[in-house]
Amino acid sequence: MPASSEVSIHGRTVAYHREGPVGAPVLLLVHGIAGNASTWDAALPLLARDHDVIALDLPGHGASDPPIGDYSTGAYACVLRDLLEVLEVDTATIVGHSLGGGVTMQFAYQFPELMQRMVLVDSGGLGREVSAIVRAASLPGSELVIPLLASSPVRFAGRLAGTALRAVGVSPSVDQRESGRSLAGLADPETRRAFIGTVRSLMDVRGQRVSATNRLYLADAIPTMIVWGAHDTIIPVRHGHEAAEAMPSARFERFEESGHFPHVDQPERFAELLREFVAESVASTFDRAELRKRLLAEP
Repeated sequence: MPASSEVSIHGRTVAYHREGPVGAPVLLLVHGIAGNASTWDAALPLLARDHDVIALDLPGHGASDPPIGDYSTGAYACVLRDLLEVLEVDTATIVGHSLGGGVTMQFAYQFPELMQRMVLVDSGGLGREVSAIVRAASLPGSELVIPLLASSPVRFAGRLAGTALRAVGVSPSVDQRESGRSLAGLADPETRRAFIGTVRSLMDVRGQRVSATNRLYLADAIPTMIVWGAHDTIIPVRHGHEAAEAMPSARFERFEESGHFPHVDQPERFAELLREFVAESVASTFDRAELRKRLLAEP
């Protein structure tokens, strides 16, 4: 794991990992809900060969302090902006996974002048459907149930089940392992509070209620790559295909053997695609007149 650093912004700690040559193109990696910067551990060293890579813990996740009440994608996008500012980064390619994808799209809307490119990995915010397990966290009383699920006895039982399966030649999938790590993190009260607060700000029992689909025509001015695991059981791959159709200039990459975490499942392929995308695309430059024109045009 890369060395962790911390910075105080508005009196709140934001933790991040940074690796790569000084002066190289900057990649800002944004993790998913209940995760942290460690989700990029396999891909980050590969990307850092020729990029200045920053992977942060969103507020309330990992080693970052929780936010003061605001768990919206807009608030998270402001944290990205503030972190880039204090690290003296003028513009960056933003890479967002799951919740981080929704935050990345919100960043593109709020701060287009700071974004060179956008990469969405199994992103939230592109349709209603999301797994029932995540939706359940929006229900009243979930704050009482989740501590039980994340408790040591339940997690120990899960590890025993995993050991038994491996003994007969069945290995847990990447999605199962990553979901297990997220569940373990929810044993921490602050992380659990951030998880529940974020879920309730973005979805209800019927699914995601915050969507970027009606504004994708604006983001089409930014070089975009959409990456999705074909076997994602948390957010369906159909959302990725539909987003790519709404953004004709976007590049779409489907990982046929992966689920919700293609960057963990196939880090070499993921890193190579991302490095290739950055090398072959021209960084976006903010054009205020063009933005006005797009806002006034029919989507």
